[in-house]
Amino acid sequence: MTAIQIILYISVLILFIGVIAKAIRISRMPAHLRWDLYPIPHEKSKAAYGGSYYEESNWWTKPREVSLISEVKEMSKEIFAIQSLYRHNRWLWYFSFPFHIGLYLLCGFCGLLIMGVIAQGFNIDVTVLSYSILGRIIFYLTLYSGVAGWVLGIIGSMGLLLSRIMRNELRTYSTRGDYFNLLLLLGLFICGLTNWLTADRTYSLMRWFVSKFFIFEPTPPLPVITAVQLYLVAAFFAYLPFTHMTHFVGKYFTYHKVRWQDEPSSRGGTLETAISANLGEKQTWSAAHIKRGARWSEAATDQNKSPEKGDK
Repeated sequence: MTAIQIILYISVLILFIGVIAKAIRISRMPAHLRWDLYPIPHEKSKAAYGGSYYEESNWWTKPREVSLISEVKEMSKEIFAIQSLYRHNRWLWYFSFPFHIGLYLLCGFCGLLIMGVIAQGFNIDVTVLSYSILGRIIFYLTLYSGVAGWVLGIIGSMGLLLSRIMRNELRTYSTRGDYFNLLLLLGLFICGLTNWLTADRTYSLMRWFVSKFFIFEPTPPLPVITAVQLYLVAAFFAYLPFTHMTHFVGKYFTYHKVRWQDEPSSRGGTLETAISANLGEKQTWSAAHIKRGARWSEAATDQNKSPEKGDK
């Protein structure tokens, strides 16, 4: 195997292990402080006006009506339209939207490359002149998703980078890591587009590389720009789990375990057990009403009021 193949194997392994480990770590965190913000999309008949099954008399005796379809619709608006940013920070949305759509297209591009390799394994020609309709569909979808992904990624990352540099309200809380992340992605997007323009206009070279990658066969030397692109992909995969860019993992927990979690707490149930565990945690800060080192159960029963008002 070549050096680039070995590096990619390692980076993909780091990516999967890192993302899974982060998801497990988040799932094991203490029970959250429930927001009880309405409307909650999974309320089947009450979400339209922001109601809750708690408003029903004797609600505990009635079955809960939950709509998974409504949840999926709301999640889709946030994932694909970035609706929260559109509502609250329209200027930033103009760049964040193409940035994220570009990333989604490139994820699809990777999937289509794999589909193309599988199709070729069944003797389906994946070219513009393929006798197979499926082969031509995969060819064009791969081409369009790749090119559109690189272009939108460049527009989005460049806009976000310039926004952080030029807009004072963003610059004041932007870290070096924020700038580095955008520069890394911008470099990757530019290399991807350049590779298409100069070395691989039909992505046949990339499909061929992917086919060798999955059967662990070495590849002959690649064009310089193609090799640079693959090295940047490997660097991004290995780097991603250690950054806040893995917020896509936390999104599930934020929505399903915090914003939309309205599960009732029953005696002896899972939620009561989790809350009881929280009450045993020690406080790491102090104030007029809080004593450092005391447990939350004492705070809840007003047994740990600090003797010194304003102690911090």
